[in-house]
Formats: sequence, structure tokens, C-alpha cells
Amino acid sequence: MTNETLSLEAQRQIAWERIRERLRPGQQQMADWTGGPLAVSAVPGAGKSKGMADAAALAIARHKLHYRHHLLLVTFTRSAAANLKVKIRQTLEKLQLPRVGFFVYTLHGLALNIAIRHPELSGISLDNATLVTPNQSHRLIRTCVERWIVANPRLYPILLEGRQFDGEETERLRRQSVLRTEVLPQLAHTVVHEAKSSGLSPRDLWELAQTVPQDDYQIMAVASGLYDQYEILLRSRNFIDYDDMILAAKQVLSNQSARLVWQKQVFAVFEDEAQDSTPLQAELLEILASDPNQPDAPPNIIRVGDPNQAINSTFTPADPIYFRRFCQSCASQNSLALLDRAGRSSQSIIDAANFMLQWANEREKAKKGRDNYDRSENGFQSDRSSSYSSFAGNDSSSSSSGTPFSYQKIEPVDPGDPQPDANPPATGGGLEIYTPSDIYQTIDLIGQRAISLLIENKNRSAAILVRENRQGQFIAEVLGNPKEYKIKANLAKHGIELHEVAAGDRRSNVPAEILALMNFLHRPHSPDYLKAALRILVFRSLIKSQDINTLASAPEQFLYPGPIDPLQSEPVLRASQFCKRLLGAKLKLPLYQLISFLALELNYNQGELATADKLAERVAKQTARENSMQSILEVLTEIVSSERFEPVNTEEDPNESLYTKPGRLVAITMHKAKGLDWDYVFIPFLHEAMIPGHMRVLLQAQFLGDYALAEVARAQIRAELHGLPVPDAGQAWQEAEKLKTAEEFRLLYVAMTRAKRLLWMSAARKAPFTWSKPDSLQAQKPSPILPALKARFPESVR
Repeated sequence: MTNETLSLEAQRQIAWERIRERLRPGQQQMADWTGGPLAVSAVPGAGKSKGMADAAALAIARHKLHYRHHLLLVTFTRSAAANLKVKIRQTLEKLQLPRVGFFVYTLHGLALNIAIRHPELSGISLDNATLVTPNQSHRLIRTCVERWIVANPRLYPILLEGRQFDGEETERLRRQSVLRTEVLPQLAHTVVHEAKSSGLSPRDLWELAQTVPQDDYQIMAVASGLYDQYEILLRSRNFIDYDDMILAAKQVLSNQSARLVWQKQVFAVFEDEAQDSTPLQAELLEILASDPNQPDAPPNIIRVGDPNQAINSTFTPADPIYFRRFCQSCASQNSLALLDRAGRSSQSIIDAANFMLQWANEREKAKKGRDNYDRSENGFQSDRSSSYSSFAGNDSSSSSSGTPFSYQKIEPVDPGDPQPDANPPATGGGLEIYTPSDIYQTIDLIGQRAISLLIENKNRSAAILVRENRQGQFIAEVLGNPKEYKIKANLAKHGIELHEVAAGDRRSNVPAEILALMNFLHRPHSPDYLKAALRILVFRSLIKSQDINTLASAPEQFLYPGPIDPLQSEPVLRASQFCKRLLGAKLKLPLYQLISFLALELNYNQGELATADKLAERVAKQTARENSMQSILEVLTEIVSSERFEPVNTEEDPNESLYTKPGRLVAITMHKAKGLDWDYVFIPFLHEAMIPGHMRVLLQAQFLGDYALAEVARAQIRAELHGLPVPDAGQAWQEAEKLKTAEEFRLLYVAMTRAKRLLWMSAARKAPFTWSKPDSLQAQKPSPILPALKARFPESVR
């Protein structure tokens, strides 16, 4: 060995030690990992991405990994994958090593890569298959519903009958519309995704239907039939969905030869955001992480996550119970790392978040009548080496029967931590809680506070976090028009830009909205097409919210009422006139101008209009040889189904840095804010009806009873997957309520922990019952956490 080699090795050793020294205790445990399973439970702002990147680079160096024998890293989004890749390369450069030996994928990207490399085993080839992501309104879901109705002349009338039915024809038509366009599509969408992502087949659901407690509608039998029709449709049209990718990859790895090929290439797997993983995904990763030479040895896998930031379980199959169980298993083997020191927030914000976590758990315990709450077992643990079961303080048998949070307290970083500006000083008191008179005063107070903060500190960032997109849209409307709404805050006057993130999401909806309206223009007497058009008009606030099922059940009476028909109310009359204006344009305008006309009628903004123009141009090119309404609809349907149409982005920087740009005020949903942070965070509209909210059956579907079929089916499937007794319909609805409450409080926890220097919270005395009608103000109770925060932190009350 030459002196030059020794010198290089010495330099690498010095760099190695420096990298490790700059890590926090939990991160060092990741860096010291040499094999086997390791669970990493990380609080918000603990630096899990840095810890994962540095641990990955050190593992590559320690085990001399390379292209043919590499580390596999899996994360949740493409942007997270790109950021992780950059960080690993930077650490490898510090070690003076080639930037190889690892691959970073999203979970579905990895699965697709495995599947298309072995088309003879997976049955998937992108040359002849189309990837779809069906939502509740997707034509694939709607078609499977129609086919199920035809194939089930016994079950469908039971649903139509509901709890009670007098046989009146108008009511029968209304119920048909609700079942065909809302209840059954929602049930199909929920069950297909929930069951398929867990590895359950339609046959498995059918067998489950024979064992679950029977209900009035045989919900699980209906669900299995819808799932079966969905799968038949996928195969007949050569479509695949994202769950098919996972199943296809697992099918490839069930082949011994293919499995050996992949296992020999993969040294270990690092998984990020593991709290959002499903059992099928975890199984796939563990197969890849297994050593083919030691098949009985535990897999080489690090799973990093935070069960307290699990905020997708009410609308995806993800459930924090699986990561909690993995952590418990690792704790029993002394392989649990706790990343509980975070430098993001000031101490007052950390205190508020920790209190909120403890309060929510105690509230759930009290609701269950567990007055013998033992703080030594379930409270914050001071012993960081304690077992995960004690640390979690949860009934591990069920995520919904336990407490909303795991008991992991956020701790500030140690003195001398290398993070710049760690645990920064608070602005004001760090926590400010307001009770404005109404939502307009709320927005005015936010605007004035943001102006004073950003003028004084132009290099700092600010965001308004909302529960739903409509709230962000309303905030942007009010702050953008201070004179019209008679508020003092004038952002534009002070050169402060307001960026509403959801505006970009609305641009991506343009093709689907145009298709729905074009379908209505083509067949205005179709109840389904009329209903779809009315939904868009309500969503765009062009007509008032009303019972569109009743309107759509009799299209001719709605559009052209006769002399003996009942007089239409003012909202119905305006909706009818709007629809007739659209129909009149079809007769007057050439076909190629209809898309642009509809875009203007929908009051699209600049970005949406540009997207509609791009859409019209593409449709014109593809229908040049046959310019008919039918050909236009076929092209639009293909665009919407394949999802291969990029909206026009009129922003200068369409990535995540746009959301955290200094000197700008951003309106963004709590869900989309996860993974980001700002100096100043405003969380308005914290009412009980919003957080935690209540499970409720929509008025139009109440003929079926006091529960929603989709949520009952989801709760029953999860009970089966968790190894618990399957509840009856009423109990399943209660479990769904618990799941929603727990997740809403976790979502608020995520929102609170986005703040670095100031956390501003409020609940106005008057707010709308529904944000589709923001002007209809009424008295609203605050979320129960707000009075608790006021009592605990009285100095924060403004």
C-alpha cells in the first residue's frame, strides 16, 4: 500500500469522523448501522433526510458498494427523491468517493422498474398498457358501477329501497342518481384501493363477505362485486393502475431466478416516510432487502418515519399501525433509533406542539373512561432507551383503538448543534392565539401581521395553512381585493406577493372540467352529464350550492320547464339559465371555439386560460381530419384518462422553493405543507366543525341510513388486515369516526410544527358552515384544542 493510498484513506477517515460528529444521537445510530432491521422514529424538524443521506453515504463507503451491488433508497415523492439524491452525492464528495453505489426511487417508480424489466413474469409492458389513476369520477369507476348494477338485479333494488321507500317516481330517480354517481362510485374507489394495495383480491373480499356481520345492504358483497367488475374492465382495456405496479413487482419477485437477480444487486433498503407505507409495499421492500445467501436472516432495511405525521390514512390505505408495529419489533431487538431533537422551531412552538400531542391522547383516554391514566406508562418518556411499547403508549392492536399519537416528545437540540440558527428566538411570544369576530377580520389580522413581519424581515418566509383548498382560494380573493372587502391589509401596496398554491391544482383540473361540460353540451338530457356539469358550476361558484341530484334526475324539466311544472326557485332558475346559455353557444359557435368559450364562462384565471388554450390547440390538431363533436370528445377523454397533459405554469419557479420563497405570503393546505417550513405560520379557521370535524352522511344519501357504505367497508377491511374481529356496520362507522378524529389532530400537529419563529392560530366567532358558501356566516365553536392551548399558555392569548 503506497503512502499516497494511505494519505487518501486518512483523509477519508477524517472526513468520516467529521460527518459523524456533526450528527445528532439518533442520526449517529443510523450512521453506525451495519446490517439488519433498524427503525427510526423522527419528530418534525429532526433532520431525518440529512440523517438518511449521511447514513447512506457512510454505508456505501463502509461496504464498498457500487453499481452492481448497491444501496436502494425509497421515498414518497419525486421531489423528495431528487433532494435525497443530491444530499447523498454531496456527502460522497466529502468522502472523496465516486457518486455511485446507490439508487433513489419513489415506491411506484421502483415497482414499475422491476415489472417492466420482466414483462414475461409481470404481464406488464408499457408498449401496450396504459397507466390510469382512477378517482371516484373516473369513467372506469363509473362503468364498473353500471356493469355491477346490471349484473346484480337482487342487490341493487335493496340499495334503492334504503330504509324506507314509498315508491314515488321522482324520489326513485333521485336515489338512482345518488347511487350511480356518488354512493357506489365512492364505495368502488375506496374498496379497490384499500383491498388491492393490501394484496386482497375480489375473491378474498367475497370470502370476507361470508364472515362479516350481516348488514341491511350486504356491503362487503357489493364491494367485492364492484372490485371484480373493476378488475375485469382493467384487463379488457389493457389498463394498469398504481397498485398493479406493486402487485406486478411482487409477482416478479415470487420467481426464484428473478428474485435472486434483484437480491444480489441490492445490499440494503432505506425507506423514508415509512408511516405512510402499506403492508404490500413493506413486503416488497423486505424481499429486496433480504440476503439470498442467508434467506433466514432478517432483511437489511432501515425504515424512517414519524407515526405522529401519518396524515393520509383516511383517504389512502396507509395506516401508522404498521410502522408502529415495526418500531415495537425493532425495540425488542435494541434496534430502534429515536430522532427526538429538532432545531426547526423556537421553544415556545415546541412546547405548544408537545402540549397538543399530550392533550389529544389524554382526551382520547378520557373518552374511553380510562380514568386510571398512568403517566409513568403513557406519558412523555424521559428514558430514551425505553422499549417502544412504553414509548408509544399505544394499544398496538389497532391504530384507531389506541391514542392518536405516539408519545415522542420534541426536544430542542443540544448547545453547539451544527444546524444554523437552530431553535431560533421566537418572534413576539412565539405563539399567538386570536378570536376574531368573523372570517373577514381573521384575514385582515393575518394580512396586517404579515405586512409588519415581512417589511421588517424581508429575508424571512410566511405561510397561511388551511384545511381545504376553498379556504385558501377565499383568502386569496379577500387579500387580493382589500377595497372590495373593506379590509385594512393591502399586501400589494407594500410589495408583498400572495401565492395561492391550489391555483396550480385547479389548472390541472382544466381538461376534466372541459370534458364534463362538452359531454353536457353533446347530451344535455343525460342525468349524469347534467349532474357533472352542475357540480363544476357549483365548485367554481358560478351557481349556488343546491340539491343537484334532484335537478339532474329530470333534465328536461330543469332546462325547459312546462306550464304545469312547479315554479323554479331563484337558485334553480339561475342554474338553468346558465346551462341554457352554454347550450346556446353550441348552436352559434364553431366547434373549435367551444373550449375557449367554456374557459371564459368558467371565469378561469390567467394560468387556467393558458392551459385551456393549450388544450384547445392539441384537440384541434388531433381532430383536423374529422372535426366533429364525437371526435373532440374522444380526444378529450383520452387526454383525461391517460393524464398525459401538463398544465401551463405561469409562475417563474414551479418547484417547492416557490412555496418557501422569502418575502412572500403563501396560502397552502396543511397536507401539502408537510415537509416544508416557514418563519411565520398562520393557521386560521380552527373550528370544531373543521378540526376534528365529524363523520356525516350527506343529505342526499341519508335514505341508506346513518352511515356511509364506503367508510364502513374500509373499517371492516382494516379490521381484517389488522387481525381484529370484523365489526358490524354500526361499529365500523364508529371506528371510522375515531380514525378521522385521530388523523385530524395529527394533521394539526403537522401544521403547528411547520413554524420556526411564530405560530399564529385563530378561530373566528362566526364562520361558514360550508366553505362553498363563505358568505353564510353563523356562530361556530372553536376546535377543542384552542381553549386548552389558551388555558395552558395564557400569555399567548391576544
